[in-house]
Amino acid sequence: MPNKWTGKGNPYTREEVRHRLQKTLAQKKAIIGAGAGTGISAKFIEKGGADFLIIYNSGRFRMSGHGSTAGLMAYGDANAVAMEIGEFEVLPVVEEIPVFCGVHGSDPRRRMWHFLHQVKNMGFSGVNNFPTHAIVDGSFRDILEETGMGFHKEVEMVRLASEMDLFSCVYVATPEEAVQMAEVGADAIIAHVGTTVGGSIGVVGATVNMDFAIKRTQEIIDAGKKVNENTIFLAHGGPINTPDDVKIILENTTAHGFVGASSLERMAVESSLTELTKKFKSLELEIGLTR
Repeated sequence: MPNKWTGKGNPYTREEVRHRLQKTLAQKKAIIGAGAGTGISAKFIEKGGADFLIIYNSGRFRMSGHGSTAGLMAYGDANAVAMEIGEFEVLPVVEEIPVFCGVHGSDPRRRMWHFLHQVKNMGFSGVNNFPTHAIVDGSFRDILEETGMGFHKEVEMVRLASEMDLFSCVYVATPEEAVQMAEVGADAIIAHVGTTVGGSIGVVGATVNMDFAIKRTQEIIDAGKKVNENTIFLAHGGPINTPDDVKIILENTTAHGFVGASSLERMAVESSLTELTKKFKSLELEIGLTR
């Protein structure tokens, strides 16, 4: 139903978001979610027909010319940044599609139930677990888990969000994590296969190939479906960058769609600004023109 104060758009209930996405699937169309780090990105991604937007703290770094991984570092308050982008840039300009807040679920300084009430009151229709420790591995991941700042805190955040009627669209990197999220009611699970390749600040060597991306995405889908077959499954990251890449994933897995941040927002800016500037710089002055 429309926002009772404005007559249109956000916020939506959890069931209303589900209904919107199921309607897309009923039309045999892929669900496309997008990250937005600025208001102008959000405005025109919506005009392009995206099904939902996610506000990541990494969007601020990405649109400032830095790698998205900066969003995982101690360069700012991830939760505060996402809320600020949402309040002052994205939510004021989005007309209709749902907007989800990237929530750093393991933030030990916040009472998560209290913070999620703030997220909901701001006008977000759902949450995403970003920054996520799902894509952290090795000894550092072990330390995070042992010191109470592990992935289980993100799972708990999603459980709370579900009880608060917030739609949850969450990242996982393994089948085991997919099971954990499905068990607490995650509405949509995104198979995250690594930092996006390409562009000026995308990864080159630190990534997986498409065969791995296909295999891991399907493994995550299969694991999650065993818990809840009604879950929506989406793909993200690594070599899945262009529409052609997404087509390969959709043809070789049972994913319902794709979530792109760098793939949509950053790549569009990099290519279009470069080409447009080149066209302006190709202009020549008329010979003999006096001033």
